[in-house]
Amino acid sequence: MGQVQGKVALVTGAAAGIGAAIATTLGREGARVVLTDLDDRRGEEVAAGIRGKGGEALYLHQDVTEETRWPEIIGEVERRYGRLDILVANAGIAIISTVTGMSLADWRKQMAVNVDGVFLTAKYGIPLMRKSGEGGSIVMISSVAGLRGSAGLAGYSATKGAVRLFAKSVALECAGARDNIRCNSVHPGIIATEIWEKMPVGAQDARANAPIDPQAVAAAGVPTGKLGTPQDIADGVLFLASDASQYITGSELVIDAGMMAGRLGNLAAR
Repeated sequence: MGQVQGKVALVTGAAAGIGAAIATTLGREGARVVLTDLDDRRGEEVAAGIRGKGGEALYLHQDVTEETRWPEIIGEVERRYGRLDILVANAGIAIISTVTGMSLADWRKQMAVNVDGVFLTAKYGIPLMRKSGEGGSIVMISSVAGLRGSAGLAGYSATKGAVRLFAKSVALECAGARDNIRCNSVHPGIIATEIWEKMPVGAQDARANAPIDPQAVAAAGVPTGKLGTPQDIADGVLFLASDASQYITGSELVIDAGMMAGRLGNLAAR
């Protein structure tokens, strides 16, 4: 307990799934957490849950793609806490579609949330992190789809690959002693969240929208055959947010039960 005691954290997309687990974990470990999302009911519930366990949490409504909202969010963090130590860019969406079946609108929608939203998180969050003079940690949630191609998820993969390299660039810009701000990306594998139930098929794709069974996906593509949980990712984010990772910046933390290790084979058994 207390791995981020006294720190102030901002987590986007925190109303459910991985974002909710991250916010809850940071709150449990002593951070004062500001959660943002579009789903006000669930966002308030997550914040209330943190407070109910003795933590400190504030929920604010936010569309991460709206630049005019960002100064208001950061201004509220500064008014309440006077600093920002942990910045987690988690908000994201995925749209299933082939390249030829994808509409430009769907392409741009993913880019807006997954790339523009992360850019705005850093653009407006870093100045407040610098003000304290004590540095901080930025964590950008990418995906294993940001490390390799994925048929039917070309748009999503493009956005998550962009997040990976953006994180490295931010890490270099903030690496000096004056800033002492670290920035890393996290790459989840197949994680049990609601995104699988509501992942839309692109507007020009002939397939019907249907929930995807993440357990089946894990059984087919994860070496261990296991489906990950939001807590698995939250634990990794906690490590990167804490002082235990103070010598880590510009890196990728892959949490995927071996997916990126390579293909399964039986040669060793022959």
